[in-house]
Amino acid sequence: MMWDNGQAGVKNITEGLREKKFSAMELCRHTLSAIENDSRNLNSFITVTEKTALERAEKIDREISLSEDPGPLAGVPVSIKDNVCLQGYPTTCASKVLENFIPPYDATCVRRLLDAGAVIVGKNNMDEFAMGSSNETSYFGPSLNPHGNQLVPGGSSGGSAAAVAAGLVPLALGSDTGGSVRQPAAFCGIYGLKPTYGAVSRYGLVAFASSMDQIGPMARSVNDLAILFSVINGHDSHDATSAGYKYPDIVGNLESDRKYKIGLPSSLFRQGIDAEIMGIFEKAGSDLQNDGHQLVEIELPHVDLAIAVYYVIANAEASSNLARYDGVNFGLRVDGINLDSMMHRARSEGFGREVKRRIILGTHVLSAGYCEAYYNHASRIRGMIRNDLDTAFNEVDIIMMPTTPTAAFKIGEKTDNPLEMYLSDIFTVPANLAGIPAISVPYGSAADGRPAGIQFMARGFDELSLFQIARRCERITGE
Repeated sequence: MMWDNGQAGVKNITEGLREKKFSAMELCRHTLSAIENDSRNLNSFITVTEKTALERAEKIDREISLSEDPGPLAGVPVSIKDNVCLQGYPTTCASKVLENFIPPYDATCVRRLLDAGAVIVGKNNMDEFAMGSSNETSYFGPSLNPHGNQLVPGGSSGGSAAAVAAGLVPLALGSDTGGSVRQPAAFCGIYGLKPTYGAVSRYGLVAFASSMDQIGPMARSVNDLAILFSVINGHDSHDATSAGYKYPDIVGNLESDRKYKIGLPSSLFRQGIDAEIMGIFEKAGSDLQNDGHQLVEIELPHVDLAIAVYYVIANAEASSNLARYDGVNFGLRVDGINLDSMMHRARSEGFGREVKRRIILGTHVLSAGYCEAYYNHASRIRGMIRNDLDTAFNEVDIIMMPTTPTAAFKIGEKTDNPLEMYLSDIFTVPANLAGIPAISVPYGSAADGRPAGIQFMARGFDELSLFQIARRCERITGE
């Protein structure tokens, strides 16, 4: 069978299947075996969907034998983050609260994957309820980074990133509320996209912060990332926030000679960024200049407040969204002497430490006497940040910055310092606050081999520009 988990992309797989170099069933079995063999090393999967994956593979082989077209992802193994609903399998959000929850329906993005011929092979590990930057808050234990078994893979979509980086699957879906696709993509040396808010339906995604959550693709190449994004985007009547934007042919327009005007918000880089990361960022800028693109310094006056604003608004929304897990309507059911004690036990025993911390903070900023001082004030500054970015995009086509201030850190290194952990998202949260698209592109590595990522942001629904500049970087680095 001509298949190499570490190298084959979507095109290699779909062409190989159609040319009968291997079957979808062979590919599926090979992938499931690789996941099983590597499960103890990375812990990147919570659930493996062996039964339905093999049934899907058999169906695709049958369609190909009848000269039918199963779709653009025919036979391609895909994994999804475990906060995305897959009918008939647990959707745990890596929490004890939802350990036994089995959704009766598929998320819209899952349905679109299946319609495109994908074979979903499992649900990826993650930070509990997508709250974390290292994948260490999972009830099922942390995932590990394929580039070092003492390193975190990033979070909260760390399991998805690790599975792709290790070659277990060519494609995966994560979710990005404040950088949770891009940060683990950078830590694991792959590509990750946070789409424009509303570009990908959130129907079937378990909510963390509803005004910022977005499902995003992860892959080892720009072409594969573009194919996956093209499959999952589009309007969905089940999602009131879903946009009706019609994207151009992104996959067919990856190669472009366009020279971009790229903005550098230099004031953001004054402190807190690792010297090696800064060196890689400067080299990327120099490489892009040599490629014919123009670099321009820009000012984003309020973006340095983005972390504070994000953790007020996100925690407030989390407090509201997680209120439903009371042991009565949803979540862990435990005994109690009365309703109050039952609900208290369900939450205290069901939620992990980080989730409790964020619920408490979110409830505080929404409480009487504090809502105006914290939540309403943060919402106004969020508008200012959005205006800063809109103004910048009147001057430049794309904004460029590091994806993360450091490369992947060691497991346990930041668990006792939540503030330092939160600062891992310093460069990623502005895109979520503004609802604009952003992509992380692997670009070199630190001296010890830990991958680094460069981030690009663009106007809303201008993902094409992000894919094109990412493709230029891919050609420059040869990755």
